[in-house]
Amino acid sequence: MHTYTLTSMTLRPPTIASPRVAIAGATGYAGQELLRLLAGHPAIRVAAAMSSSAEARRVPALARIWDDEIQPLDTARLADADIVCLALPEHASAALGPQLARAGSRVVDLSGAFRLRDDDSRAMWYPDTPALPEGTVYGLTELHRDAIASAAFVSNPGCYPTAAILALAPLAAAGLLDGDVIIDAKSGVSGAGKKPSERTHFSEVHGSLSAYGVFNHRHAAEMEQGIGRSVTFVPHLVPLNRGILETIYVRLVPGAGSADVAGVLGAAYADAPFIRLRGDDLPDIKQVAYTNFCDIGWRVDATTGRTVLVSCLDNLLKGAAGQAVQNLNLMCGLDERAGLWR
Repeated sequence: MHTYTLTSMTLRPPTIASPRVAIAGATGYAGQELLRLLAGHPAIRVAAAMSSSAEARRVPALARIWDDEIQPLDTARLADADIVCLALPEHASAALGPQLARAGSRVVDLSGAFRLRDDDSRAMWYPDTPALPEGTVYGLTELHRDAIASAAFVSNPGCYPTAAILALAPLAAAGLLDGDVIIDAKSGVSGAGKKPSERTHFSEVHGSLSAYGVFNHRHAAEMEQGIGRSVTFVPHLVPLNRGILETIYVRLVPGAGSADVAGVLGAAYADAPFIRLRGDDLPDIKQVAYTNFCDIGWRVDATTGRTVLVSCLDNLLKGAAGQAVQNLNLMCGLDERAGLWR
């Protein structure tokens, strides 16, 4: 099995001198993580940090990291930056993203508004997005590095799809999968966003485990787009503040085994610093929390070809803000690990 060996990180001179990045939505969970990462980035400068509303705010959790107020949303100031990151609700990104693109801004959007390429699927799940900005690239870093580096508009993947597609896409492309794909996913409460609801209330979540979105979760369409196969996807809410663990059930084609899984994933991620292939040492959430890693493990029943993959990541980092920083690094001509290696 291939393992990634970290070499010393070299910060190449950026293609833009001291690239200036503006953040819209810096008060949400993903937006705060993004601001926290970029405020300490060695080569990128935060030009503006704005909320998703007309109100200025201070975020106590960012004290000594970003002591300025989070400014009200100001489209004109956003457009002054070299790259704009949108950590806004889907409807807001659907309106603002194309406007910024038409004005010539490069954009990384963390919402789901621009992830689906198929018009009918997008109309079903993201009706506020009538069309994709020209040249939109799906920002799953490990699978689309070259396109991301030169993209004008990058749509950051969802957290559940990131874990699923990273585990499954290479196997699907290699023709190793046979039959149904079942994805049983567990996520911490921050995956539901910062706006409170009855479902995410402490009294509802604490000491409980619940399934939701069965056959009607929009991330299933994104997964199917990413692996080119239909999936049965069942997400669950667990009483954690962050993290995702997906247990994925598939069957391999006759004659394939664990060595084939290891070979395909090893070749796919040979140069991927944030993918850790664990083989039969199955990962758990504590091993990836507060990091930008996605850990993938698997076990194969040699007799039947039945296979279980376990894919784990931090939904606010590799599933959102950390992956956005990877994409920003590529767009600025930097090492993709810059600002993320701890």
